[in-house]
Amino acid sequence: MPAIVIIGAQWGDEGKGKATDLLGSRIDYVVKFNGGNNAGHTVVIGNQKYALHLLPSGILTEGVTPVIGNGVVIDIEVLFDELDALIARGVDVSKLKVSANAHLITHYHRTLDKVTERFLGSRSIGTTGRGIGPAYADKINRVGLRVQDLFDENILRQKVEAALDQKNHLLVKIYNRRAISADEVVDTLLSYAERLRPMVTDTALELYNALEDGKTVLFEAGQATMLDVDHGTYPFVTSSSSTAGGAATGSGIGPGRIERVIGIVKAYTTRVGAGPFPTELFDASGEFLRSNGFEFGTTTGRPRRCGWYDAPIARYSARINGVTDFVLTKLDVLTGLETIPVCVAYDVDGVRHDEMPVSQSDFHHAKPIYEEFPGWTEDITGARTFDDLPVNAQNYVLAVEARSGARISAIGVGPGRDAIVERHDLLG
Repeated sequence: MPAIVIIGAQWGDEGKGKATDLLGSRIDYVVKFNGGNNAGHTVVIGNQKYALHLLPSGILTEGVTPVIGNGVVIDIEVLFDELDALIARGVDVSKLKVSANAHLITHYHRTLDKVTERFLGSRSIGTTGRGIGPAYADKINRVGLRVQDLFDENILRQKVEAALDQKNHLLVKIYNRRAISADEVVDTLLSYAERLRPMVTDTALELYNALEDGKTVLFEAGQATMLDVDHGTYPFVTSSSSTAGGAATGSGIGPGRIERVIGIVKAYTTRVGAGPFPTELFDASGEFLRSNGFEFGTTTGRPRRCGWYDAPIARYSARINGVTDFVLTKLDVLTGLETIPVCVAYDVDGVRHDEMPVSQSDFHHAKPIYEEFPGWTEDITGARTFDDLPVNAQNYVLAVEARSGARISAIGVGPGRDAIVERHDLLG
């Protein structure tokens, strides 16, 4: 049975949680393989809305084993707050597995994240301030803390003291902040150790055995392709690999196991934080998309920047990830527009670019070249087959598909769990 990867194909917030939930009854494991609590998924089940940040969205589906892989950075306080909130709403979270090799976010990571961003001023990159970047930096610098360190107090204390020897100098002498006590950090982390212990395992081995036993495993990316640390709009990116290749390194499975890559795209484009965004709108159309699509961050509450669909970005994501299927979400948000522009190429200083420019400078100055398509006024939230959609909505989907580099296999037509049109089998 296959390993399947779901990735965001734009700048995030495309609706990956809904796509994961759509497949939930047909899969056995859902794995989060990158990121931390700096992004979120919103899943609507019936009249209940669930906002997930650190947990895989598969935790809401009965019978699915949710896994936090080694590529994730974990704020334990956030993890248990999120688990407790689900337990209070009657959700069974007992099957959660956590990699012993996942790295930890501490108080000093959060502090450094916030003061560094303030220090950058106008050059800030729009971080959420949740310590994700500093935790990944410690991982790469080989001074990070891992989940398994919680179960050996001597090792944990040595690592925290070594980290703070340097970080306290930075906080006190550069940022004029108070030093952080190693005892305070250690005591806080140890207070969660025994509750976490039953969840911790060799998740790479468990996933290998699951695939060998014929189970279907879904890998769910946090963030999105254009925020990938290697392939995104650097430096306005996240600190991890949020593309399909990150699923292998962030979980410990071999890349040859991956058979399908599902890219999620909105019927328009949004972005949170700083960085280039060629199709961004600053007029009534942008406000229409923001208000109709309720474009505010699941994790931060920040209003999202909104723009028209960007086909070169979709094609880029299709190539980078090896996308086999796209899921087009939030088509219903476009209802009521007389015409709907789609970016098909860029103009950079008078030169047409049909693909994303390789130069950061060129992309920053890229102006969208649009084709316009007729809109529709009919309510599409009840559509369940492609033929149920108005002709103009069908034509819009087909036009976007032809310009995006992979087939559109499902279409989101509303916020509800069942508000989706399936054109092709995502697992076949």
